[in-house]
Amino acid sequence: MFESPAYAQAAGQSAASSGGAFFIQMIPLLAIFVIFWFLLIRPQQRRMKEHQTRIGAVKKGDTVVTGGGLVGKVTKVEDQHVEVELAPQIRVRAVKSTLTDVTPLGGSKPAND
Repeated sequence: MFESPAYAQAAGQSAASSGGAFFIQMIPLLAIFVIFWFLLIRPQQRRMKEHQTRIGAVKKGDTVVTGGGLVGKVTKVEDQHVEVELAPQIRVRAVKSTLTDVTPLGGSKPAND
């Protein structure tokens, strides 16, 4: 009763324009998400996909590193496990998903070259 109609109209207009202000405030958050996607998430997904293909392609004679840091040569490959020879006549079975690195047979160069 003490307010004039002009104040009521101004309040109604600011409520309608606050919807547009909300979207303007969301633009920096969306930009940050896009930056994180291209700099962090996407390269990590690419590395994981490469790692999965290398683990899936492991074959007899490859040199592997297990999650525990053991380095050895693959002597037998099964669906979920590999048999790794750590030293002459010392073989262990490891789950394929625990392999951290695979070097194909003849894939590395000598240190002298």
